[in-house]
Amino acid sequence: MFKSTYLIDVFAALSKRYADQPEFLQAVEEFFCSIDFIVDKDPRIKQDAIVERIVEPERIIKFRVSWVDDSGKVQVNRAMRVQFNSAIGPYKGGIRFNPNVNESIIKFLGFEQTFKNSLTGLPMGGAKGGSDFDPEGKSDNEIMRFCQNYILELYRHIGPRMDVPAGDLGVGAREIGYMYGMYKRIENEFSGTFTSKGIESGGSLGRAEATGYGLCYFVEEMLSTFKNETFKGKRVIISGSGKVGSMAAEKVIELGGKVVGMSDISGVIHDEAGIDVKLIKRLSQSNTIIMDKYRTYRPEAIFSTDTKAIWKIPCDIAMPCATQNEIYLDSAKDLVANGCWLVAEGANMPTTIDATKYLLDHGVLFAPGKAANAGGVAVSGLEMAQNAMFMNWTFKEIDEKLHEIMKNIFKMCHDASLKYTGKPDNIVVGANIAGFQKVYVAMLQQGV
Repeated sequence: MFKSTYLIDVFAALSKRYADQPEFLQAVEEFFCSIDFIVDKDPRIKQDAIVERIVEPERIIKFRVSWVDDSGKVQVNRAMRVQFNSAIGPYKGGIRFNPNVNESIIKFLGFEQTFKNSLTGLPMGGAKGGSDFDPEGKSDNEIMRFCQNYILELYRHIGPRMDVPAGDLGVGAREIGYMYGMYKRIENEFSGTFTSKGIESGGSLGRAEATGYGLCYFVEEMLSTFKNETFKGKRVIISGSGKVGSMAAEKVIELGGKVVGMSDISGVIHDEAGIDVKLIKRLSQSNTIIMDKYRTYRPEAIFSTDTKAIWKIPCDIAMPCATQNEIYLDSAKDLVANGCWLVAEGANMPTTIDATKYLLDHGVLFAPGKAANAGGVAVSGLEMAQNAMFMNWTFKEIDEKLHEIMKNIFKMCHDASLKYTGKPDNIVVGANIAGFQKVYVAMLQQGV
């Protein structure tokens, strides 16, 4: 927990107020454990109620989405947009379509997004949105109708200098295209109000690769700084075979590593010869569940329906890239027991607080998602810049900018960790403090 009585009091009040929001409280607790190093040393934080203000969203927009399915039946879904903090720029964060979407999850994502965006160095505030709509099994026309009706309510709350949504779980270029198309018809303008758009609609090259590639660039800096090593010869396991996981796997191999395990909701593939990432990407073009199909082409691979089995595969580096809270304490123990010495989060908060503490206590280098997976929103920020200038950069230019941003994020985390904890490798504390500082100063400058 934390030592500051100020933080203890604020968290107690927050826990009572939002007792039904465990994901949000988990994100706040992890953040408080880090800023515990600095809050009592700066009286302005308590005096200006910075913490009380930073844990409350500036605005939550809730609405229903009514739409007609292919059989002519009216369907009703619930949706929201949490605009968390705009101190350093317009709200920026993805839209998630998934049956488990609720206020706790969207608030935790928006809270994390605030500090993640701060770490990129780009002028973007934090937000997140979504709906309990499930695109799985829906026709293109049903998805289009839902997206259009979603925007009929949301359009009045977004804009290139107000709030710039992007994709997330269940929302890719197709969904963004439908939403952006409706937004354009309503507002009668072609503006950079959405990122993750298709290239022809003003999207950026490199956006699809950004989160996975950026994750590897961050790990590359950790390997160089703390081990004086590279990816060459490292055994890597990756949970999630979607855009983040597959792109991370692609970059790991390009940098000389070997991916020996991957997973999706169907189970886990363990391939000692090295996962065939080209096969994974090819299968994912026509299937959302692919691990159980991988064996058809690589019968020597071992398949397990137990998704937790991914963390039992011996490895050097583990990259959880699926969803929140996928590594619990038992899985953290499995990782340590099987030789893992570096964990880098490609998803948002995939490791529980107990699991993170166990990994750190056992000498595992740990890269938190708000730093390690910031590559996606970083390139979204670059897409905003390109849209504002009505120009496009090449893939090489984007990749070079992404690489530099991830190097800078690592340096900020490393330096903050060294300054406030005396330990250069406590990247969790470093990321939270470095992300907080910019938002905090902007809040002071702008008054109450």
